[in-house]
Amino acid sequence: MDNAAPVRRARIRVTGVVQGVGFRPFVFARATALELTGFVGNDASGVFIEAQGDAASLATLLSDLSTGPPMAQVDDVTWSELPLDDDDAFRIVESTVSDGTTSIPPDTTVCADCLAELRDSSDRRFGYAFIACTNCGPRYTIVTGLPYDRPQTTMVDFPMCEPCQAEYDDPASRRFHAQPTACSDCGPHLDTPVSEIVDALAAGLIVAIKGIGGYHLACDGRDAAAVARLRERKHRGDKPFALMVPDADAARAIVRLDAAAEAALTSPARPILLAPALDHELQTSVAPGNSYLGVMLPYAPLHHLLFDAGAPRVLVMTSGNVSDEPICTSPDEARERLADLADAMVHHDRRIHVACDDSVLRAVSGAPQPVRRSRGYAPLPIALPINAPGLVAVGGELKTTVCVAQGSNAWLSQHIGDTENLETLAMLERTVVTLTTLQRVEPIAIISDAHPTYLSRRWASGEAARRGIDHLTVQHHHAHLASLLAEHRWPADRPVLGFAFDGTGYGTDATIWGGELLHGTYAAVDRVGSLSPVLLPGGDAAIRRPLRTALAHLSAAGLPIDPALALATAAEPHELAVVGRMLQTGAGCTPTTSMGRLFDAVAALLDVRQSVDYEGQAAIELEALAAASPPSDDDPRTWAPAIEHTDGGLRLDPAPAIGAAVAAVRAGLDVRIAARLFHEGLAIAVTEAAVAIRSATRVDTVGLTGGVFANTVLTVLCQGRLAREGFTVLLHERVPPNDGGLALGQVAVAAAGGATTERT
Repeated sequence: MDNAAPVRRARIRVTGVVQGVGFRPFVFARATALELTGFVGNDASGVFIEAQGDAASLATLLSDLSTGPPMAQVDDVTWSELPLDDDDAFRIVESTVSDGTTSIPPDTTVCADCLAELRDSSDRRFGYAFIACTNCGPRYTIVTGLPYDRPQTTMVDFPMCEPCQAEYDDPASRRFHAQPTACSDCGPHLDTPVSEIVDALAAGLIVAIKGIGGYHLACDGRDAAAVARLRERKHRGDKPFALMVPDADAARAIVRLDAAAEAALTSPARPILLAPALDHELQTSVAPGNSYLGVMLPYAPLHHLLFDAGAPRVLVMTSGNVSDEPICTSPDEARERLADLADAMVHHDRRIHVACDDSVLRAVSGAPQPVRRSRGYAPLPIALPINAPGLVAVGGELKTTVCVAQGSNAWLSQHIGDTENLETLAMLERTVVTLTTLQRVEPIAIISDAHPTYLSRRWASGEAARRGIDHLTVQHHHAHLASLLAEHRWPADRPVLGFAFDGTGYGTDATIWGGELLHGTYAAVDRVGSLSPVLLPGGDAAIRRPLRTALAHLSAAGLPIDPALALATAAEPHELAVVGRMLQTGAGCTPTTSMGRLFDAVAALLDVRQSVDYEGQAAIELEALAAASPPSDDDPRTWAPAIEHTDGGLRLDPAPAIGAAVAAVRAGLDVRIAARLFHEGLAIAVTEAAVAIRSATRVDTVGLTGGVFANTVLTVLCQGRLAREGFTVLLHERVPPNDGGLALGQVAVAAAGGATTERT
């Protein structure tokens, strides 16, 4: 701003995550301190300001606005000059209704100031389980509309008492215009005393506890019998449980934390952090077969109250649902769906408008990588490198999220789950309504995966027809690569080489892909290579039974079933003969290039896992063994898939890895070393394939995406080898590499004109 004029007036617009974060009080305080006059308010587009005063003070205010208060994320600050007015003070004005959209902040952990009040026996909010202020507390889970004011949240059910109203109206208060603010006289309440909850947990009971985004099922993490009972009731199999501990010191006692991991763990988002386990006894009970424990710190006031009152220092905190169903959010729902899972229930009377699971992160090469992006992050916007019309994308079938886009922003929803059942599909539909309403997006198209049998695709087709708009589809692995590029704001005209490795994705040739080498941009990709296809005997039956996939890979490699292999005796009666006939005739088999299935096959050959309880289990346990491998002089190149040049592009033939696995078993090689050599061999093949493709395309940027790259060992090995060959390597840092990022990729492809219009 030009400082020549002594007094000036400016109209200022601030956009981004600027509602529900104390932005108006922040502006009020700064403007008052700078002796400016005018006003600040909210509308559907963000924050509007008129400020008048000397030019230097106005310039200072504009500079301060680019940062804002702690929870804010400012996208843009624009201003224009106005004629002078006769304001005599600076004030906050009523919110207005307007066109446009702004972004709602995510729910964040209780702040240090509120935590101090919670523990101060002289404070009127001492021990109050719903303490919150401008700088913390629920946001996304309670908001019902814009602009973000109390009547547009579920806190409308709780009229403020006189002291709370006085704080809300006081510019000097930390609760000035804090919409979740309340106290024990006027706000939400628990139906169970904290001491009774602690007693139940200490007695080994499983307790369903209503939280910020839904119910948790909690028990003493060190009570192996309680953990086993919860696992059985929830039909969990060996799938790991998340843990909550009171503080970072307690976390360090059970997991290994580097600086990046600890920063993620203690961030305001308070995610579940996957970190290497240090407590073997705990790991065996809570995460059998896994080298990681998922740990989080308290984020709701109630969590702190439980630990302060003597709750077990390690609590299992898992989603309040039966496996594969959405998380419960209301007392009635919990009583119906959790009655057979929980020994006791704790409810409260603040409505949860948006169900929101805990986020899951892991640290990869010193940077956080989401495994599940949900509470604490959703629905923060992701800036797109290309402008989008109004779009809605519904992801795939597993780990589903919804993405809505308009202009330069995309809003990715919380984790919804696996849309293999009608309950989760209904949650997807509710989430579409919530996000399009909050962000005021009128879609011109709905985008889904191209797989013809996905329920999410069927819903997208029906909803598009109902609205009279286009239904678009995007190939699964193109969407994976586009999601990675979008989160990095990669230029639309710069092609990259993408390794899209996962378990299942519908290919353009109607077969199952999953080990793909793609070259291109958002608008279009060429399939320049893949893992060599094998027959998958029995489709989904083989996914649940890695033994079958191992038999398929043995057959494709031309290798017999060696009697030394555990799978030879682990097979059910007649299973070997039945699967053998299927592979010989092709009956009941689907061709696949899936890298996830290759991991399954190697896990079965090494007798890590012949059958699985949950998706990705064999690969997770194989990674755990690789991470624990002692040093070895064995040459990993003998495990590297062979690179073959064909008319259809490169083929990574896994036969050498299959043969090496059989040889390792016959030689009695430590399974940990064998697992490590398999990962190293695959990284060698990835790097050599990238070098070969670079020589033809001159592309020197590589993206690693797809659920297989949630494997930290493989990711780090590939990243290191590629970097040494001079490649720029893109990794996921803001959205998951797995199917949780597909919806963002679908939006990016559609915005670039690369989606396919489906005809109904």
